[in-house]
Amino acid sequence: MHLYQQNRDDLLIRLRRIEGQVRGIQKMLEDDRYCVDILAQISSIKAALGKVELSLIESHTRGCVADAIRTDQGDEKIEELMQVLKAHLK
Repeated sequence: MHLYQQNRDDLLIRLRRIEGQVRGIQKMLEDDRYCVDILAQISSIKAALGKVELSLIESHTRGCVADAIRTDQGDEKIEELMQVLKAHLK
């Protein structure tokens, strides 16, 4: 079981809300809304996705990485985590 399953419902709710925001941006474009308003919505979506991402990284660290460290297999999981962080910090 992945640790994020404890927060799965919350994550799904957040993702559905983000999905709705994306649809809202599509409608804004169709309706020729003001660019600044569209950019504000995009910023909001990016922040919301960042919260989902951080939650998943925390779950991975507290679950998979911590378990690997307890069983002396931590180096591999830490390296994996570092690669994920490097990719997301670009």
